[in-house]
Amino acid sequence: MGSTDRGEERTRASGASAVARGRARLDQPRSGRARLLPEWDPEAFGRFSERIARFLGTGRFIVWMTLIIILWVAWNIFAPSSLRFDNYPFIFLTLALSLQASYAAPLILLAQNRQDDRDRVTHEQDRKQNERSIADTEYLTREIAALRMGLGEVATRDWIRSELQDLVKEMEERRHLFPPERPYGRDEGDR
Repeated sequence: MGSTDRGEERTRASGASAVARGRARLDQPRSGRARLLPEWDPEAFGRFSERIARFLGTGRFIVWMTLIIILWVAWNIFAPSSLRFDNYPFIFLTLALSLQASYAAPLILLAQNRQDDRDRVTHEQDRKQNERSIADTEYLTREIAALRMGLGEVATRDWIRSELQDLVKEMEERRHLFPPERPYGRDEGDR
């Protein structure tokens, strides 16, 4: 074997080893990977967060939260010491409220972001509608101006009437300036 044959063998071997090593082919789509984290529908999660945010923003939530805290504090102060689960500094109550706040804040922000996105889309649609209305108004204004200019050149009834009156006056003036040579009446000689 010559040196060219060995070079071809090396090329074939390196090409085969590249495929064997698991190189990704660029002309084919990748297969899906296994995910460690669960998948969720972002729209469903967004709707859920909006429902929670709406509930957190109601007076009903404030009343229920106040009642729960009053019952919690009253139980842990007035209940027999063997039944108390959170003594005076109420550390567990503080932890529960902190946990509730740590989840409520991001959910409220997510709901606000979704509302901002809806408002942005609505404002964009309103802006486009306003642009169309302005364009339509400008078109109609130009058309009305063209009609007015066209009507300025058209003989109107009032203009024709005034022209006819001017002609009648002119004919009467000429009759007075140039009286007829024959008297008015029947002209029997012309028959």
